[in-house]
Amino acid sequence: MSQQSLSADDVPRADGMPMLGLGTWQNTDASRCVDAVSTALDLGYRHVDTAQAYDNEEYVGEGIAEANVDREDVFLATKVWIDDLAHDDVIRTTKESLEKLGVDKVDLLYVHWPSRTYDAEETLGAFNELYDDGLVDRIGVSNFEPEHVEEAVEVSDAPIFAEQFEMHPFLPQEELRSTLADHDIEPVAYSPLARGEVFDDDTLRSIADDYDASPAQVSLAWLREKGVTAVPKATGEDHIEDNWRLFAVDVDEEDVQRIDDIDERNRRIDPDFAPW
Repeated sequence: MSQQSLSADDVPRADGMPMLGLGTWQNTDASRCVDAVSTALDLGYRHVDTAQAYDNEEYVGEGIAEANVDREDVFLATKVWIDDLAHDDVIRTTKESLEKLGVDKVDLLYVHWPSRTYDAEETLGAFNELYDDGLVDRIGVSNFEPEHVEEAVEVSDAPIFAEQFEMHPFLPQEELRSTLADHDIEPVAYSPLARGEVFDDDTLRSIADDYDASPAQVSLAWLREKGVTAVPKATGEDHIEDNWRLFAVDVDEEDVQRIDDIDERNRRIDPDFAPW
């Protein structure tokens, strides 16, 4: 398989959202975070994902400013942390996030988890205000179970654009994705490489060899075939570029089924405040 040159125009979009983003979780070193974001954008990425809890919004903003890419061409997402989901806290911390990021608005604002101070009507009411005021273009949820999704859809006046959740070949999340599809909510996968464990799976390694690709590229291509946007975390230039080249990999139906048939089912992200 040839690893042809790719550009930002080669990235499919889900209702305007590029289906590959740069995840920045745990990237709290200032220079490394700035370099990762600017490197990814200069390579062709047009989707950057961060969060208040990542403690790097300022660095992400600097990376966007340093890249040779116009701000309006970057799909930027952040998330409100679980300690700040009361109405006034949502408004306050979101404005603080915008200041740190150095932007007038974000393209997507998520509720990070439906936990602690989360109250559907109060929290999403504040998100709706931010949406109406033009500070966020879209609102989303993260780590919601199907029942939380149903409640959010019912109470929010603004449409729920996306949900971000853990998904990879060892956690395909069929029930949740079915619920999202029922409400036309875009699925976004974090930890799409199962925190690196895809590299050790025999099935994924075998398929990767067949495509002259990496297990990471195969896993990301599998997500793409499912219609799922992926935001893999990467800091080094090699990993950023390796993930980018998933668009040179087309996994056929037989190999998609082989990945579906992997019998391991396990979360890698499972904090004590999780709603499941």
